[in-house]
Order: sequence, then C-alpha cells, then structure tokens
Amino acid sequence: MGTALTLSTADRFTVRSAIAPLLGDARISAPLISQLLAGDVLQLVDGRGDWLHVRGADDYDGWTHVGYVMPFTGTEATWRISLGCVTRDAEGQRRALPLGARVASGLEVVEGVAIDPATRAAQFPRDRNAIVRSALTLFTGASYLWGGVTPWGVDCSGFVQRIFALHGVPLRRDAWQQADDAVRVSDDVTADHAPGDLLFFSDRDDRRITHVGIATGHGGMIHSSLGRGGIYAETELSAKMKAQGVGIRRAV
Repeated sequence: MGTALTLSTADRFTVRSAIAPLLGDARISAPLISQLLAGDVLQLVDGRGDWLHVRGADDYDGWTHVGYVMPFTGTEATWRISLGCVTRDAEGQRRALPLGARVASGLEVVEGVAIDPATRAAQFPRDRNAIVRSALTLFTGASYLWGGVTPWGVDCSGFVQRIFALHGVPLRRDAWQQADDAVRVSDDVTADHAPGDLLFFSDRDDRRITHVGIATGHGGMIHSSLGRGGIYAETELSAKMKAQGVGIRRAV
C-alpha cells in the first residue's frame, strides 16, 4: 500500500511542513486561498490521488498535497506555539517556523521563542488593548500575500484571524465571515469605536465586505493592505477608506 493511499484512508491529519498551501483545486497551480501551519489538525473531506480535500479547525476547506501532512497523533494540542522560532531535530536538521505554528514533540528550539500552550492565555489575554499591542508588533514588516496567514506574508483577514486566535478569540477565515462572527457596533466606519474593534470595508458595488482591519484607537487602524504593500498602521482613515467603510464590529 502506497503512502498516498494510506493517508487518504485516515480521518485526520497534521500539517508537518512549516507552511502548507490550501488551494482552491487539486493542482499545484490552483489559486492559493489560505495557508496551513505546522501542527494544524485537518479533517479529511475527500481525496483525489495525492491531493486531499481538507477542513481546518475554523471550518475553512480546500485542497492540499499529501506531502505536506502526516497522520494525526492526538498530542498536537500540547505542542508549543511558535512566536517565530528555529527548531532542530535529532539529526541536526534546522527549520524555521512562523508565528502560530506548532513545535512538534522532540524538537529543540535553538532560536526565537515558542511558548507552552498552557501559558498562552496569560501571555496573550483576551483583552482589546493586548490584542492591539500584538497587532502592532507581531507582524511588523509583513508583505501582503493573498491567502497568507503569517509574518512571512499575510492578507487582511489572515492577519486578523491569527492575531485574535493568539488571544483565544476564534474567528473564521474571510473578512465577511469575521463580520458575522462579531457584534455590530455601527454601520458607520467613522463612528466612535474602541481599540481592538474590527473595521470593515468594501470596494464592490454591492457593498459585500472585502477588507478588514483592527482599530488601534484615536481613529487609527492597522491592517494588511495590498495598496500599502503589507502591514501598515494608519493614523487616520483616508477619504477613500471612509467612503468604502461598511461598519464596525466587536469580537471582544
């Protein structure tokens, strides 16, 4: 029995690569729709040869190759959480892991930081001001990447999802889904809002949400913007952003 067939009969998998692409179809040239990180646990939906249709913990689904995953171990929740680190295995092989990835048991952290999941809540409390501090510091300099979720490249909703997840606040993957997950504050993006609120925008005629950022206070916002090339802290919203604003939501 080949490796692909063995894995395709399992119910769950664990991502073994630092980053695995989640694609829109079962081919390597398909559009990137999101990314999976080391230690992420995936539920099998379907399979096609060496390609797996999988669903993550946030219920987002797509296709990834069997080469990126390994069988589920059941211990993943106890693995350390990378805040950006380099690991070394028993054979001396080194590997960089991005923020949010899990450090498998038996790996040594030789550079950077990885935290015990039992201490995550204390280090990253479910607090709006703490969320803003993380947003302003943990993705500094990240380039914009459609489908990206790490400081190595991130889109707007991937940035928001990963920051809030670190603080124990689960949000779904896309901006419009995140608006549904949060509590409405106002339909006017220029209305009073608190640090940590989510600001939503649309560049479509039907006003369907296409962009999201995290309010930083005093009218500012941090977001991953294609127009800015990546993560950028706005001190105030531009006239264009105000015109495209569709509302404020609160997740914490």
